Amino acid sequence: MSHSILPLSPQETSARLQNGTARLIDIREPDEFGREHVQQAISAPLSTLGASLETAQSDRDVIFMCRTGNRTGTNCQRLAECAGRPIYLLEGGLEAWKASGLPTSVDHTKPIEVMRQVQMAAGGLVVLGVVLGLLIHPAFWAISAFVGAGLFVAGLTGFCGMAKLLALAPWNRPARV
Repeated sequence: MSHSILPLSPQETSARLQNGTARLIDIREPDEFGREHVQQAISAPLSTLGASLETAQSDRDVIFMCRTGNRTGTNCQRLAECAGRPIYLLEGGLEAWKASGLPTSVDHTKPIEVMRQVQMAAGGLVVLGVVLGLLIHPAFWAISAFVGAGLFVAGLTGFCGMAKLLALAPWNRPARV
């Protein structure tokens, strides 16, 4: 069954949240949501989104969002099927929300998102391999080649070993109580 999927601007979304006629569902991963999110948003990561979305079952409209609108746009049919009703997408996601001057809840004590950590680590290792290869010995270029191969495999399979390792780093583990 196909449901309608309609875009909403940040201002339209904000108005619907303020008057209580909509529910905003953020499909970003928990580490992204924890660092910054729209206060009224409910976290429902795309990676764990089930066949039915309990948070969407209400008399209010369902608006999905991500960081830039790419994930919601790419997965809009799946989101509509999970919601089981017509849905709305926040155009431009969190970035457009912030660009419109609307408030977010930011927690600077949370680590940077794991995928950004992967990008920083991979970029740093590639540069290190190139510099060491130029200054010390060309064998160090293998570092850059290894990282490049790892990124290729991650893109091909969806499995990123570096992300798995970084997720185990002390700064990414939840604090013990």
